[in-house]
Amino acid sequence: MQPPNKFLDDMSQLMTNAMGVAQGAKTEAETAFKGFVDRWMADRDFVTREEFDAVRAMAQKAREENEALKARLDAMETAGARKKG
Repeated sequence: MQPPNKFLDDMSQLMTNAMGVAQGAKTEAETAFKGFVDRWMADRDFVTREEFDAVRAMAQKAREENEALKARLDAMETAGARKKG
Protein backbone atom coordinates (compact mmCIF):
# COMPACT_ATOMS: atom_id res chain seq x y z
CA MET A 1 0.00 0.00 0.00
CA GLN A 2 1.31 3.43 -0.94
CA PRO A 3 1.42 6.31 1.53
CA PRO A 4 -1.16 9.06 0.85
CA ASN A 5 0.01 11.71 -1.56
CA LYS A 6 -0.20 15.08 0.22
CA PHE A 7 -0.41 17.05 -3.07
CA LEU A 8 -3.35 14.99 -4.36
CA ASP A 9 -5.11 15.23 -1.00
CA ASP A 10 -4.69 19.00 -1.01
CA MET A 11 -5.93 19.27 -4.60
CA SER A 12 -8.92 17.09 -3.78
CA GLN A 13 -9.77 19.26 -0.78
CA LEU A 14 -9.35 22.43 -2.85
CA MET A 15 -11.69 21.11 -5.56
CA THR A 16 -14.26 20.06 -2.96
CA ASN A 17 -14.16 23.53 -1.41
CA ALA A 18 -14.38 25.18 -4.83
CA MET A 19 -17.46 23.13 -5.68
CA GLY A 20 -19.08 24.20 -2.42
CA VAL A 21 -18.36 27.85 -3.17
CA ALA A 22 -19.68 27.44 -6.73
CA GLN A 23 -22.89 25.83 -5.45
CA GLY A 24 -23.36 28.66 -2.96
CA ALA A 25 -22.79 31.26 -5.66
CA LYS A 26 -25.29 29.49 -7.93
CA THR A 27 -27.93 29.48 -5.20
CA GLU A 28 -27.31 33.14 -4.42
CA ALA A 29 -27.51 34.08 -8.12
CA GLU A 30 -30.77 32.19 -8.54
CA THR A 31 -32.25 33.93 -5.50
CA ALA A 32 -31.15 37.36 -6.74
CA PHE A 33 -32.52 36.70 -10.23
CA LYS A 34 -35.86 35.48 -8.86
CA GLY A 35 -36.11 38.62 -6.72
CA PHE A 36 -35.33 40.78 -9.75
CA VAL A 37 -38.01 39.04 -11.86
CA ASP A 38 -40.57 39.30 -9.04
CA ARG A 39 -39.92 43.05 -8.67
CA TRP A 40 -39.99 43.56 -12.45
CA MET A 41 -43.32 41.78 -12.77
CA ALA A 42 -44.81 43.65 -9.81
CA ASP A 43 -43.83 46.97 -11.39
CA ARG A 44 -45.73 46.01 -14.54
CA ASP A 45 -48.95 45.18 -12.70
CA PHE A 46 -49.08 41.60 -13.94
CA VAL A 47 -51.68 39.49 -12.18
CA THR A 48 -51.07 36.18 -10.54
CA ARG A 49 -52.58 32.99 -11.92
CA GLU A 50 -54.96 32.87 -8.96
CA GLU A 51 -56.19 36.43 -9.66
CA PHE A 52 -56.63 35.64 -13.35
CA ASP A 53 -58.60 32.47 -12.60
CA ALA A 54 -60.84 34.34 -10.14
CA VAL A 55 -61.65 37.08 -12.67
CA ARG A 56 -62.25 34.50 -15.39
CA ALA A 57 -64.70 32.66 -13.12
CA MET A 58 -66.49 35.94 -12.36
CA ALA A 59 -66.75 36.74 -16.08
CA GLN A 60 -68.14 33.26 -16.81
CA LYS A 61 -70.75 33.65 -14.07
CA ALA A 62 -71.72 37.10 -15.42
CA ARG A 63 -72.12 35.67 -18.95
CA GLU A 64 -74.35 32.89 -17.63
CA GLU A 65 -76.47 35.38 -15.67
CA ASN A 66 -76.77 37.62 -18.75
CA GLU A 67 -77.91 34.67 -20.87
CA ALA A 68 -80.51 33.72 -18.25
CA LEU A 69 -81.77 37.32 -18.05
CA LYS A 70 -81.95 37.56 -21.85
CA ALA A 71 -83.99 34.36 -22.01
CA ARG A 72 -86.30 35.69 -19.31
CA LEU A 73 -86.68 39.04 -21.09
CA ASP A 74 -87.37 37.30 -24.41
CA ALA A 75 -90.07 35.20 -22.71
CA MET A 76 -91.64 38.31 -21.19
CA GLU A 77 -91.62 40.13 -24.54
CA THR A 78 -93.20 37.11 -26.24
CA ALA A 79 -95.90 36.92 -23.55
CA GLY A 80 -96.55 40.67 -23.85
CA ALA A 81 -96.86 40.44 -27.65
CA ARG A 82 -99.43 37.62 -27.31
CA LYS A 83 -101.56 39.73 -24.96
CA LYS A 84 -101.55 42.70 -27.36
CA GLY A 85 -102.16 40.65 -30.48
